[in-house]
Amino acid sequence: MSAIAVDRPVFRQTDLHYGGAVDHAGAGRACDGVVPQAASARLSVRGLRVQIAGGVDVVSDVSFDVAAGRIVGLVGESGSGKTTVASALLGHVRHGARIVEGRIEVAGTDLLSLPESALRAVRGRVVAHVAQDPATTLNPLLRIGTHMHEVLEVHEPALGRREREARILEVFAEVGLPAESGFLKRFPHQLSGGQQQRVLLAQAFVLKPQLIVLDEPTTALDVSTQAKVLTTIRTLCGQHGVAAVYVSHDLAVVRELVDDVIVLYAGRIVEAAPLTALFAAPAHPYSQGLLAAIPDVAERRALQPIPGQAPAPGTRPAGCAFAPRCPLRSDACAMQVPGLVRVGAQQRAACLRLDAGPAFRIEPAGAARAVVRSSGDALLEVAQIDAWYGERQVLHNVALSLDAGECVAVVGESGSGKTTLARALAGLGEHANGTVRYRGKALSLRARERSPDVRHQIQYIFQNPYRALNPRHTVGDTLITAVRHFFAVDRAEARRRAEAVLARVSLQPTLLDAYPRELSGGERQRVAIARALVCEPQLLICDEITSALDVSVQATILALLRELQAGGLSILFVTHDLGVVRALADRVVVLRDGRVVEHGAVDDVLDHPFAAYTRQLVDHSPSLIERAQRPDKAPRIVRYAR
Repeated sequence: MSAIAVDRPVFRQTDLHYGGAVDHAGAGRACDGVVPQAASARLSVRGLRVQIAGGVDVVSDVSFDVAAGRIVGLVGESGSGKTTVASALLGHVRHGARIVEGRIEVAGTDLLSLPESALRAVRGRVVAHVAQDPATTLNPLLRIGTHMHEVLEVHEPALGRREREARILEVFAEVGLPAESGFLKRFPHQLSGGQQQRVLLAQAFVLKPQLIVLDEPTTALDVSTQAKVLTTIRTLCGQHGVAAVYVSHDLAVVRELVDDVIVLYAGRIVEAAPLTALFAAPAHPYSQGLLAAIPDVAERRALQPIPGQAPAPGTRPAGCAFAPRCPLRSDACAMQVPGLVRVGAQQRAACLRLDAGPAFRIEPAGAARAVVRSSGDALLEVAQIDAWYGERQVLHNVALSLDAGECVAVVGESGSGKTTLARALAGLGEHANGTVRYRGKALSLRARERSPDVRHQIQYIFQNPYRALNPRHTVGDTLITAVRHFFAVDRAEARRRAEAVLARVSLQPTLLDAYPRELSGGERQRVAIARALVCEPQLLICDEITSALDVSVQATILALLRELQAGGLSILFVTHDLGVVRALADRVVVLRDGRVVEHGAVDDVLDHPFAAYTRQLVDHSPSLIERAQRPDKAPRIVRYAR
């Protein structure tokens, strides 16, 4: 039996208009003082369907509108189709895929009807794109000024060099970069990650496009830089009347930026709503699950991973694609594909069980775990660590300790020295000195000088799995080689251990035969985590390992790390995500410019930061809870500022 109430008419996805509401007859009407969307749509997507070989749908029946000056967030796990939709808005699909149905109109122009030559002229001038990773987008051999001049030379050849430079400096000022000719002479490697991302924003806005597509542009940024970039995006879209589509797996970040949210699952829209409506009362079980899996800086939560995995194209079940993972599923869900139905003034959800109650709830984790320091020697003791890049000192007299089964988080902005410290403790730092003791014995800061027994006990997980995995080795080769390097086992036993560790990080054993290029970014990161875990470490050094993961997979990994902690594993966790710190860590060390400015128990530091710098980090961290609604905290008794 369907649970759809009689007062919930089924809507076509073409009824998703942002900037105004649509009544039952489809006539636009103003909503909250906003001009009706039908008259002001800057982007209009209708019936978009993208297929791969064999006629397999990657995306199907996707339709929505975006008004000038508004930002719509596309959210969902890896494989949901959000990047495919974003690419299609540029008239582009990945190799082996094709757009078989639909219309994509930007300012009245149907992009899919244009020949390739005309489409190239549209990209940049009419539709701009901001990529996730500026390090792979900016040519390291070209100066920043050259990157900017090339864009204008291609699209506005009539402009002279002085006019181009004036335009470039104007947009640099708008995105918060130095509006100076000297800055244009720098190379990408001479800029911070935040500055590189702002250069991409400048490239996108310099031509004053009608639509901008942003693909996870803040994933690798620290919270302060992220907050500044989000503010820049929001300001520029409003000032220039640019419609924007923001792709992200991080709903906490989405909440800080967008006006409306579209939730995708298995290539279809499962919920669409204004931002406030979706976060106040998510209707679809999948939306509820995404929100319940997010760690929050404002409170410690019992994170709930969504069980199972999103189905790949070609393996999606009949009926509701989310049914195999849904606690509320019924027999009808396995047979009927639900259509979007009204659940609010502008909220739509595609579910047969909307009246069955919430599938996932956000629940507090209760009292924080007490930090009990051991009476004996700590597992890891670090004192007077200094490090240099060339002649510049980047770490200054850093000290910390770590007990068995304890997680210590190291936080700070980009350039604070977090990764330098982590690499030094892993034995990968080339210009570092100081005193490190592991299990009471002196430990060299050079991995090659450590015994094999110690090397397998201390494992490092890199932030960027693209660089951490050999592209010529399969996943099985990578894991099996690691096992056989440290343990005297045959290949069959090594393969069994590899399969077991893949299961622990929520990956299928069939991926043993896959190459890194065949995996999503989240899957590659989980393989990197699996490679460390298969070595059976006692100390795990994690460098931003959850920044590229979907929230549900992140919750699974955090639950795994907590389980490993309970078994005695110690974790040094480098991150800019204070929500993850709240969920996982026992203590936190705050670094600024290579110096420890504050340290202590996680709840003490996050609830009552002593240093102004720590308060800034907390204030800039995205949260699902309005600041005025955050629970009051008991006064902090002990402070750990240095």
